Amino acid sequence: MTSSQFKDRLNAVEQWILANPNPPQHRPWTWLYTLGRTVYALGRDLLLGNLTLHAMSLVYTTLLSIVPLLALSFSVLKAMDVHQKMEPFLFQFFEPMGPQGIELGNRILEFVDNMKVGVLGSVGLGLLVYTVISLVQKIERSFNVIWRVPDMRSMAQRFSNYLSVIMIGPLLMVSAVGMTATILSSTFVQGLMAIEPFGSLILAVSRLMPFFLVVGAFTFVYVFMPNTRVKLRYAFVGGLLAGITWQAGSMLFASFVAGSAKYAAIYSSFAIGIILLIWVYVNWMILLLGSSIAFYLQNPGAIAKRYRVRSSAELQENVALVMMWLVCKPFSEGRPAPQQEALESRLRVPAEVTRQVSDKLIRAGLLSLAGGTGDLLVPARSLDLITVEDVLRTVRRDDDGVTDRLPRVLPASLLNRPIVSGSITFDRLLKEDQQAPTE
Repeated sequence: MTSSQFKDRLNAVEQWILANPNPPQHRPWTWLYTLGRTVYALGRDLLLGNLTLHAMSLVYTTLLSIVPLLALSFSVLKAMDVHQKMEPFLFQFFEPMGPQGIELGNRILEFVDNMKVGVLGSVGLGLLVYTVISLVQKIERSFNVIWRVPDMRSMAQRFSNYLSVIMIGPLLMVSAVGMTATILSSTFVQGLMAIEPFGSLILAVSRLMPFFLVVGAFTFVYVFMPNTRVKLRYAFVGGLLAGITWQAGSMLFASFVAGSAKYAAIYSSFAIGIILLIWVYVNWMILLLGSSIAFYLQNPGAIAKRYRVRSSAELQENVALVMMWLVCKPFSEGRPAPQQEALESRLRVPAEVTRQVSDKLIRAGLLSLAGGTGDLLVPARSLDLITVEDVLRTVRRDDDGVTDRLPRVLPASLLNRPIVSGSITFDRLLKEDQQAPTE
């Protein structure tokens, strides 16, 4: 097979993945097709370097903020004298780094114990809170980039949402662990454990409990962090795959650390710092990849050849016309109004394009949001008052007013023509301009 033939086949496979006019409609082929498209999108993102860039940025921020974050999170647990129950989770994170990782975890806990939140003073406490908020803000920004969300949470939302999770989240995890231990030690469960196969099943579930907590934590992060609505089932799938990858990555990284004696010989005492950087980077990559999986499963139309689709005039005009048709047709037939998210999925176009077009149509008074949750699209005026020209003018309108900066060199005859003016040559325009009377 020649290189040109290989490229042709590769382009054919890429075209089948991205723009298949007849995608599979029956299981398990639909699952395989979705899996192929998602793997393609993840591979594209990794090759472009978007995820790696955000992961490296988060590694730097994590090293600066890990002690203040733990101090603030443990403050509530210390007040209730249950902070020791969170220590196993911290050691579970450092365990793949070997004995030096456990020692590093002990050092961090010593720093946290020495940091007394109550004696910091107002300025110190403010700086502590700001450091933690800035860390979570950068995490949210990374997730918003993955979910194509342009706006961050407001400052009030950041303080209320971030601090509530940081302070109450560890308490909920401790409560879950305590509740699990209480259930396993109950008389009823102890009696079941004496009966097979219930005993082996309960024992297996108890051993998998740390894994379930990791999956639950990942799922919660995927639902909470992006400044948009994330469906729980897609967040759970992303959390489950990220949890499995994290467990496999922990074992692989532990074997890597066990065989990295030459690094210790070369870098001496700096080896543990380099290993820590690599391990934190791997964890952030796994977390971001899980979020990308949840995003592409919830928004299959976002899978395209480029990370961000070039929003051409042709694309926006066709999306606007198709969207207006899909909204007006059920309205004229007395059927329920389509949901905006379902409409975007049906269009099979990246959500940032469809949302930009729908926002323009809503601002122009052609479409309106309806329903109890405000996610249904209906015509904003009578159908006999909505023309194709209205739709095209709305899409072509420059809302930012950048076109007003252009020099006034075009003849008035061109500016006053209808929106569909046919094939007018520039030779004709120049002749009309020469014939026009000068002021």
